[in-house]
Amino acid sequence: QVQLVESGGGLVQAGGSLRLSCAISERTFSRYDMGWFRQAPGKEREFVGVITWNGAGTVYADSVKGRFTISRDNAKNTVYLQMNSLQSEDTAIYYCAVPPSPSIPPPTTASAYHYWGQGTQVTVSS
Repeated sequence: QVQLVESGGGLVQAGGSLRLSCAISERTFSRYDMGWFRQAPGKEREFVGVITWNGAGTVYADSVKGRFTISRDNAKNTVYLQMNSLQSEDTAIYYCAVPPSPSIPPPTTASAYHYWGQGTQVTVSS
């Protein structure tokens, strides 16, 4: 059973930064693309970004492009989401997720992901 645990959420002022982490229990972590999603109250879960299994490629939602950066450390079984220039619209629960297998291009829809973390709350005050 693959387990994912997010951390690093919190309260930050607009314009500030946070770095989220997602630790995965799977020993073969390096074989998986890793995605980040978020869900705001009353809204559907939306794609934030994804990093390929080898870290060579990333895809971002237009709403976060240029502000958010995904990276991974396969030696630590951890993926990161660096969030800069945060805005009130970024307030949401953030989830990391793993698809069942690598794909080209990496998936950007929630339905393509099989394993999910419990989420971490990010609140941006204006």
